[in-house]
Amino acid sequence: MKLLSTITTLAIATVGSSQSITKVNDFSGTPTNLGMYVYVPSNLKTPAPIVVAVHHCQGSAQGYSTESHYMPLATQHGFILIYPNSRSSGGCFDVSSDATLKHNGGGDSQTIVNMVKYAVDKYGGDANRTFVTGTSSGAMMTNVLLGAYPDVFKAGSVYSGVPDGCFAVPGSTATQDPPGWNNQCANGQTTKTAQAWGDQVRSYYPDYTGPRPRVQVWHGTADSTLRYPNYQETLKQWSNVLGLTTSKDTPNTPQSGYTMTIYGDGTATTAQLVGYSAQGVGHTVPVHEPQDLAFFGIA
Repeated sequence: MKLLSTITTLAIATVGSSQSITKVNDFSGTPTNLGMYVYVPSNLKTPAPIVVAVHHCQGSAQGYSTESHYMPLATQHGFILIYPNSRSSGGCFDVSSDATLKHNGGGDSQTIVNMVKYAVDKYGGDANRTFVTGTSSGAMMTNVLLGAYPDVFKAGSVYSGVPDGCFAVPGSTATQDPPGWNNQCANGQTTKTAQAWGDQVRSYYPDYTGPRPRVQVWHGTADSTLRYPNYQETLKQWSNVLGLTTSKDTPNTPQSGYTMTIYGDGTATTAQLVGYSAQGVGHTVPVHEPQDLAFFGIA
């Protein structure tokens, strides 16, 4: 038993021996053959929180690991980082098929959940402190994961995305390359009531009755790729899912030109739903790592 513990410790130390990510070669990649990359620092908490960071289109796990700056914070606070790598030629994740939108439907979202399970089993990850964040395509996947797997993720931070299910494309499949693309949604032309958006989320895991993840949403007013109306639609969606009916705006927070909106009770770090509208910012809003970790309760 002592020998097994020593081997496990050495394996983790090797994965986190330098500030670069490592491909997990023995992860099966099922069901959609995504690559799994991790950063596992040697000073892990026991058990260790898990943060999944999902890259944008035309991106990669390696690229997003350096564009964002979570690795030094993982070293400081002892949490596991997972960077999924898209299998598609354009680097996008599938957020359009029924398979990925539905709980255990067999799409990219389920593959990412399997990465979390791997990290819990192999690295001592904390299944009760698992979080997700992403940019653009990764932001859309963040919303999909929060909707389809509320039993896995406790909170998410969404950078310049669209509502869960907004990008659905009838007939789209989990393995097509490139994944389905929904121009109407991308252009901010898909609007629904808060109730309809909420019902859509609930339909992806209809048997689930437990608590829902907390959500932090970031979007720039000058976004010309996933246009700004998607910001309000996303907030409408999660406010309904979380049962929140009141909100309060605070200008120039966390920096000049950003307006923070807190729904319901709480602060920027404790509320169930927080939005940040970034005046004049295009696609995409820069990652705010300290705010993410504070919202997740890691730092």
